[in-house]
Amino acid sequence: MLLAVTDLIEDGSVTENAIEYCESLTRAFVARFSEFRAEGESPNPIYPYFHLCSDRFWHHRLKPGQRESYNRLQTLTSLSQVEQHIAYAYLDDELFELLGNHSVRELLRAALLENTRVTSQDRRARLQVDGWDWLECEACVQDYFQMLGMELRREPYSKTAHRRTLMTKLRNRSDGSVEFKHQNISAILVQLGFPYISGYKPRFNYQAQLRGAVLAYIAGHSGDLEQVSAVRDLGHTPYIGRWDKVLDRDLPEPIPMPQLPDRKYLAHRVNYSQREAENRSLGESGEQFVLEFERFHLRQAGRSDLADEVEWSSKKHGDGLGYDLRSFPVGDDGVAREEEMFIEVKTTNSGKYQPFYISHNEVEFSREFTQQYNLYRVYDFSKSGRRLYRIPGQVENHVRLNPVIYRAGFR
Repeated sequence: MLLAVTDLIEDGSVTENAIEYCESLTRAFVARFSEFRAEGESPNPIYPYFHLCSDRFWHHRLKPGQRESYNRLQTLTSLSQVEQHIAYAYLDDELFELLGNHSVRELLRAALLENTRVTSQDRRARLQVDGWDWLECEACVQDYFQMLGMELRREPYSKTAHRRTLMTKLRNRSDGSVEFKHQNISAILVQLGFPYISGYKPRFNYQAQLRGAVLAYIAGHSGDLEQVSAVRDLGHTPYIGRWDKVLDRDLPEPIPMPQLPDRKYLAHRVNYSQREAENRSLGESGEQFVLEFERFHLRQAGRSDLADEVEWSSKKHGDGLGYDLRSFPVGDDGVAREEEMFIEVKTTNSGKYQPFYISHNEVEFSREFTQQYNLYRVYDFSKSGRRLYRIPGQVENHVRLNPVIYRAGFR
């Protein structure tokens, strides 16, 4: 049955983790059964479809009101019993994601066909990839998430020590290649909207196989990620660094969006960016940071009078203005101008490339006041070296806006 399911995933018949008892499944099962049948045996896919639940990776989604009747069943003998009790079967999320990868399917088939008597060399041969194979990608992903978890919990760790341990599991990889693979993982997490290790700048030319390993890890560890990704009101400390080192004059590079197969992914349960957007403490701390940054620059320009007039507008007048602070611009020549500048602040504890949420009202305000508007993106806020970059003018001239929420009203 499991071989039949892998075949259906491979040919695109199964795109979601919902395996219905249907003609395509029974046809695939019969085809696989014919390879192993002994004399006198006949295929009956109902049996494995039901009894695979004794293993921990196969589960049934029951139809409403059938739990009590289903629990009394010892076996199934007819299609009508399946139709009465079971809506569909499903696999562990991590297994389903893994089966979306060709190399993993080949390894699983080899293990099933040869009763797990596959040597390490056989596994390597069956991976059939140039460069990093699946097992190496998986080891690198596991190492990355260990470090990410410690970073989110604000625990110290050594990237060098992690890399040395990881390299014992790889095939003669250099320090540079391991570093590059970690940067690839950062890129995948940015595209998924997950937090990433800001010390590993995202590099987007990654293997499709590496993305599969990341998706599989997330699907199998959603509970752990839910815990470590939780944004807490941790009482952000005042900034004590050098204000002249805060501004990052380079905007993030464009983030390419990959062309994905037509299938449903399971690795989207922890919405880190949305949580940060809803974290009022983090938002207010970021706004206060920008307020102090603006006052510093105006004083540096010799305009203490204007520095005293910088207004924390969202705190004074409430949300909904379309911006958070009112300040005054300082040109590249160091001269401050006596004209209003409106600043929207977006703050993240993650790195420079972390996606952010912006409201329709804020986008419209940036369009109407293009010459006076700046979006300040504060990043690495939980670290001592917090920084920011500025997006001037109309927001959509710099970023790709994806609609993710609608307001519903009755007609």
